[in-house]
Amino acid sequence: MSNLDNLSNCRVAIVGLGLMGGSLALALRGKTAGLSGVEIDPQIVALAEEWGVVDRASTQATELLPQADVIILSAPVGAILSIIEQLPNWCAQAAVVIDLGSTKGRIIQAMQTLPERFDPIGGHPMCGKERGSLRHADAGLYQGATFALVALERSSDRARRLAEQLVEAVGARTLWMQAADHDRWVAATSHLPYLIANSLAYCTPAEAQALVGPGLRSSSRVAASPLSIFRDILKTNRENILVALEKYCQHLDVVQGLLAADDWEALESLLQTGAMRYDQIIYDRIIADRTAAK
Repeated sequence: MSNLDNLSNCRVAIVGLGLMGGSLALALRGKTAGLSGVEIDPQIVALAEEWGVVDRASTQATELLPQADVIILSAPVGAILSIIEQLPNWCAQAAVVIDLGSTKGRIIQAMQTLPERFDPIGGHPMCGKERGSLRHADAGLYQGATFALVALERSSDRARRLAEQLVEAVGARTLWMQAADHDRWVAATSHLPYLIANSLAYCTPAEAQALVGPGLRSSSRVAASPLSIFRDILKTNRENILVALEKYCQHLDVVQGLLAADDWEALESLLQTGAMRYDQIIYDRIIADRTAAK
């Protein structure tokens, strides 16, 4: 087994030092043979070096990527697709490539076109904040999160091991899955909630601000998520999001109909079923996670 089969012996380069890339870098400090970051914003590069987020940072990919054994793409989906297209021009050496994109179908297709010297794996950590940028980065952001990994047919055993070691190093949990399943599930668990939260904030009258409490704050929190990220998500997972949105709107129509008809018994039963589903999805998962952590 090569020394480069262990993440601790690999030089890691993160392309994109926003919230996710910056948090990943903070969580990986001291756990690799070298840690560098590529970021187009020179102010973020300066901040990353000042804070010691990475060993080296640059706005120029060609300065850092040729020395990397593992390249991690941390950017909005559209930017990741552009980076994959440029990657062969930026580095001529072999490297494992892992992305952190929010949708997987288009990215996996793009990864298939990379030259053979690249060893790609798709990834998506289920964590984040509604506020982006390196200034909000947190070394504990990935702790306890599910980290979906999507292997290509060409992905080597070494790439799979390194991806799993990466997940473990940042305190997350590995979940191997297919790209189509990932995009269908995340449409319901992440992309639809964003649209609902954004719509809720949009429909709340400004004059009601004095009575805003934790219910609205928690329900609408992700409405503040960067549009630059969700624009790409909506474009690349449009079909799955439309299916999830249609199901949600149909359910709201039922709720509205029961309320209009004064059918309190049926409405109460429907709402109780929703509460039970919440317990099943949220609290049962919390218990399972705590059990797995012991």
